Amino acid sequence: MFNDPLFILVAVACLAVAGILLLGIGGFAKGGDFNKKHANRVMRYRLIAQAVAVALILAFVFLRRMGG
Repeated sequence: MFNDPLFILVAVACLAVAGILLLGIGGFAKGGDFNKKHANRVMRYRLIAQAVAVALILAFVFLRRMGG
């Protein structure tokens, strides 16, 4: 499974979503200037990264069920 480039891409996308989520949670927890300036932007980045990760997961499942 770790030899499959699509699986590695899915794993990297999921880790990116987790990293962005942790950045947003940390900004919320800290509050202050960073949260005021970047909270909405970080949320948008997370949503985009999450959509990409879900699309990659669906592509991975679809391609593996088709025998590719």
